[in-house]
Amino acid sequence: MCCIFCCSCDLHRNTRSWRHSPGFLSIFRFLSSAEVSTALRPFYFSVHPDLFGKHPNERSVNENSLKQLSSYLETLQQRRSVQPVSLKFYLRSQGESGSFRMVTLNLREHDTRNVVLRVLKLCDLPTTYVDNISPPPKSKSSGPSTKAEQQTTAWQKYERMFHDSDDAYGTEVIRDMVRKAKEAESLLSWLRKNIDDAAEKQAACLPVQEEVERLQLELAKNLSLKKVIWDCGWNITHFRGCLQSFQALARDHPELVPVLKGRTLVFGNDTGVSWKGDILLSSGEVRHNWLDFLKNVWKQDAALLAIPPMQKAVSRVLRDIRVVHRKFQPNIMARSYANQLRRLVTSLSDHQGRQGYPRSWPQSLEKYELVVEPEAGPLMLSPTGQFIAPSSCPASLLVSYLSEHMAEAERLLNNYQLNKHIERSLHKQCMEEFGLVSLHKEDNVTPDLMITCCSKLIECKGQLLPVLQGRCLYIANYYSVMSDGQVCIPWNWKL
Repeated sequence: MCCIFCCSCDLHRNTRSWRHSPGFLSIFRFLSSAEVSTALRPFYFSVHPDLFGKHPNERSVNENSLKQLSSYLETLQQRRSVQPVSLKFYLRSQGESGSFRMVTLNLREHDTRNVVLRVLKLCDLPTTYVDNISPPPKSKSSGPSTKAEQQTTAWQKYERMFHDSDDAYGTEVIRDMVRKAKEAESLLSWLRKNIDDAAEKQAACLPVQEEVERLQLELAKNLSLKKVIWDCGWNITHFRGCLQSFQALARDHPELVPVLKGRTLVFGNDTGVSWKGDILLSSGEVRHNWLDFLKNVWKQDAALLAIPPMQKAVSRVLRDIRVVHRKFQPNIMARSYANQLRRLVTSLSDHQGRQGYPRSWPQSLEKYELVVEPEAGPLMLSPTGQFIAPSSCPASLLVSYLSEHMAEAERLLNNYQLNKHIERSLHKQCMEEFGLVSLHKEDNVTPDLMITCCSKLIECKGQLLPVLQGRCLYIANYYSVMSDGQVCIPWNWKL
């Protein structure tokens, strides 16, 4: 699916250069993709999330800020107006290993050149490369282009977004840093050095965990909630604070009970209503903001009603393909998702009316799965066999991609159905044989990778049982001990 630089890859994709369209008078200097990549390379070295494996809070902040920076740049490249945005980044120290500092990036520029300059200057990084790039001469508007030329240009623009040869995140230096950090440690030696620290933190955090579980049950019962979920990078102590604050809010405002009844409450990084109808509250906001949102939640609930008909419309126009969500997908707001579906179904309907569909297609595509995502993303086939399509994808390109990858999608879907049952069995076996308190994994650890990891753990039980028994284990792509004592190990560990 995504490479290990998945979060930042969105930023790289979204900064692809749009060439001047006919009739457009060049006013701002929009740097090319290669220029942006080269200019920001020192910035990526300092903030890349994969370099914060042992600092999950800072990693989460950088991931979220990179996504927002991606959206800001994308809007500029599409010649649309932008709203000022404030982003926070943790920067890796050049001289001292393991140290970092936080900077706040306030963006209100209207061209990519000045955005890049502001980023570099704020982070005390050299701007020589950008300074030496001369703005291009202004071009006079030309005559109107034909419809065929406009369609060809649109296709080329879309393909360039995801198929340019330059890759700011593929630098061998960063790849080597990550690879060497993983290979330098063996699982057994790392556990022996860190397991006492993990046990101490786990024991210290146990009272907090018990209180969190009690508060979750109380809130769910008193407010008739389905469940209360923590979906944020902060530690469990922060979760407890959120639960206590919300408990006080609900006690002072009993009128909120009907709003919350029968719903799932999620404390995370955003506030809104998800496509599933879950109520999301940002863990970083104060109670007053939560209250204002909950009093007006009905406005966002209206978008929920539009989602099922739009999903059916997409399915119908693609011969009953199943419109689903990614196996491990971040929360998507209902209103945004409804708009994404509407945009794609409009494009597909127009294409169907003009050209129809290939004769090679079966009468029904109901055994295939389609995930509709925001504009900023690639057209791709996931490791679990799902077609992932951004709402901005041209219908002709989507139809062509489906035709070429149906056989592979079917194979991956079948493998996933088989592997998920094997994974569950091995998960249960590991829990029992090692006496683990918990066993979780990162979203990007697919069933086949989890099967490999769990099988190796069971094979090496004799050596690993003394250090893993009674622990909280988390399968990821790095080694780390979390503040609550959770032990993170890479799925491809070596004994």
